[in-house]
Amino acid sequence: MTPLAYTIAAALAGGVLAVLAAAFTLALHRSWVQRLVSFAVGALLGAVFLELLPHALEEGSPERVMLTVLAGLLAFFLLEKLVLWRHSHGHDEHRDDVDESEHDHALHAHGHDQGRSGLMILIGTAVHNFCDGVVIAASFLADVRLGVAATLAIVAHAVPQQVGDFAVLLHSGYTKRRAFAYNVSAGLATLVGALAGHYALAGMQQILPTVLAIAASSLLYVAVADLIPSLHRRPEPLETAKQALLIGLGVAIIAVVHASHAH
Repeated sequence: MTPLAYTIAAALAGGVLAVLAAAFTLALHRSWVQRLVSFAVGALLGAVFLELLPHALEEGSPERVMLTVLAGLLAFFLLEKLVLWRHSHGHDEHRDDVDESEHDHALHAHGHDQGRSGLMILIGTAVHNFCDGVVIAASFLADVRLGVAATLAIVAHAVPQQVGDFAVLLHSGYTKRRAFAYNVSAGLATLVGALAGHYALAGMQQILPTVLAIAASSLLYVAVADLIPSLHRRPEPLETAKQALLIGLGVAIIAVVHASHAH
C-alpha cells in the first residue's frame, strides 16, 4: 500500500469509526466510559514518547523539536482557554465551571441552551479532527509504524471525546439521530485533514520533524490537561489501580506496534 492509501484508511478509522464506537459506548455503563479514558491516556502517552518524539528527534534538530513541543503546549493551553471562554461567555451562572473540560462542563449542566454549546462543540470537534487527519498524514509520510501508532492513539482518545460530544449535543436539545448525524459529519473532517496534509507535506519532508513535534504536543496536552484530571475525580485505591492498569495497557499496545515494526 502507498502512504496515501494508508492515510485514507487510517483517517476513516480515526474519524467515522470513532463515532460509531462512541454511539455503541453510549449504551454502556458510565464506568466503561471512564475505562476508555484511562486506556486513551496510555495510548496517547505511548504514541508521544515511543513514536512521535523519537522520530522527530531523529529527523530534526533536538533544540528545534523540543522548542516546538513547548510552544505547542502553550498554544493548545491558550486555544482551550479561548474555547472555554467562548463557551461560558454570557452564561454567568456557569463561570465557576470553566476550569472543567468542555465535555465534563456539559455533563454537569442542566437544561437546553438552544443549541449554542452543541454548535460550539461541533466546530471544535471538526477542527480537532482536521488536525488529527494532518497528524495521520504526516505520520504515514514519515514511517508506516509511526502512522499506525498515531492512528491507534487518535482512535483511542476520539472515542471518549465523541461520547462527550453526544452528551453536549443532547444537552443542547438535539435528538439522538441528529446528534449522531452531526458527529459523523464532524468525523469526516479527519479525512479532509488527512488528504490536505498528505498533499501539502509530500513535497516538504524537511518540515516533518516540526509537524511531528506539534502533533506530539497536541496528544500530550490532551492526555495531561484534559483526560488525566478527569481520572483524579476517582481517587479510591481500587479505582486508581484499574486506571493504572488500563493506562499501562494503552502504553503496551503502542510499544508492541513499535517493536513489531522496529526492523
